[in-house]
Amino acid sequence: MPWAAASGVAAAGSGVVLGELAAGLLSPSVSPVTAVGGAVIDAIPPGVKDWAISLFGTADKLALLVGMSLVIAALAALAGVLEWRRRFAGLAVIGVFGLAGAAAVLGRAEATPIAIPVPLLGAAAGMMLLRWLIGKLRQWQESAATDGPARRRFLQSLGAAGAVVAVGGTLASTVRGAAAAVAELRGKVVLPGPASAAPAVPAGAELSLPGLGPLVTPNKDFYRIDTALRVPLVDPRDWKLKVTGMVDRDVELDFAGLLAKPLTERHITIACVSNEVGGDLIGNARWLGWPVRELLALAGPKPGADMVLSRSVDGWTAGTPLEVLTDTRDALLAVGMNGEPLPLEHGFPVRLVVPGLYGYVSATKWVTELKVTRFADDVAYWTPRGWSARGPIKTSSRIDVPRPGRSVPAGTVDFGGVAWAQHRGIGSVEVRVNRGEWKRAELAPAISTDTWRQWKLSLPLGPGRHEVQVRATDLAGAVQVEERAPAAPSGATGYHTVTVDVKS
Repeated sequence: MPWAAASGVAAAGSGVVLGELAAGLLSPSVSPVTAVGGAVIDAIPPGVKDWAISLFGTADKLALLVGMSLVIAALAALAGVLEWRRRFAGLAVIGVFGLAGAAAVLGRAEATPIAIPVPLLGAAAGMMLLRWLIGKLRQWQESAATDGPARRRFLQSLGAAGAVVAVGGTLASTVRGAAAAVAELRGKVVLPGPASAAPAVPAGAELSLPGLGPLVTPNKDFYRIDTALRVPLVDPRDWKLKVTGMVDRDVELDFAGLLAKPLTERHITIACVSNEVGGDLIGNARWLGWPVRELLALAGPKPGADMVLSRSVDGWTAGTPLEVLTDTRDALLAVGMNGEPLPLEHGFPVRLVVPGLYGYVSATKWVTELKVTRFADDVAYWTPRGWSARGPIKTSSRIDVPRPGRSVPAGTVDFGGVAWAQHRGIGSVEVRVNRGEWKRAELAPAISTDTWRQWKLSLPLGPGRHEVQVRATDLAGAVQVEERAPAAPSGATGYHTVTVDVKS
């Protein structure tokens, strides 16, 4: 019965938006929808996550929300039909919605006690509305006049429920616009000048080659991969970082105290472990922050400790080798990105940036705790899901020019791209055509061993389809791995290979 299905969708939709509205008023940090979405992200196998990232890229969360909406709508329609056929059957479906939402909220680290009943209140509202709409529908269907007052009353009731969904969704979006308030606070943050400024970018470090991406990735184009369905909103005035665990003394730091420290500014390239060969889940930025080794020195790690478990405000964790955070590399407690405070989606007010490690073991956003511990005693978010514990970035290279799918005229063809081996540095890049002899590419000067390098090479190509591959060698002489391997469990390997269609 289509009208019963429509009643279910309107009722459940009203319950969802009312729950989101209540969450905006009572629990800005977590809502039923984001809690369920977060639970889904946590529960799905790593292989499915990798597939979603490869398919949707940084739009993976939007795809998840759309998918969730479709599933909710289908189940809501089913609830309406069941309630039409048998009293309380549809109400039970919506009730299960509410219980699932409450369980999901209860499982989120950022949930407060007042957030837990919100999904139940939304479900209760949806159940009452469904019962009311089905009652109006029965009055219409049981009346002798199919076009009489009973029909109009049902349609008016259904329209009113639809208005609740529209208006409630708008209000929920407005109320949950706490992001705007935090963004305003971010806009008022004045970053201090660095005590140790970033070295000047060498002349010629950015090659002049049409189609080649920028040496420094703009904030708006920087990749975002994390498990937060909604960006955590952290008031910098309330932010605190605690250093705990196997230390001589616990340390607590607030945002003002962090900004008062002698800050370091460095260009650092970071990458996601889910980056496939030739992928774009990597970016280079100029970061401003306080060296983590100085913070840990205040706490005094105890003998036997070998890992730092960093925790985000939403409960996500990363396990980073202690030696990486205490050696001479520029591992930063970052507050700035490309000359401005961190964007909200990139960890405002504070995040970790660690050269040489994939983000899943180092790049904790919205960081609130550093627990000095041991790999034998603690595991981070991704380790029990099958990923390796330490996550060093592999030497890799990529062809950006010519763009895939574009044909080029016969003659001299310009190739270009980037190569990276963070904290080891790139020593050379080579290109070959049709599995022939490797040709050494021109390498742009490096900013540092912690950043990628651009490369280019011009090759004569005749008409036809040509297979082109690239490989890099780091400064220690280690050549990029040729064997193709997926991202799991420790990062993808293989030569980036493109097919170039050369026209006569």
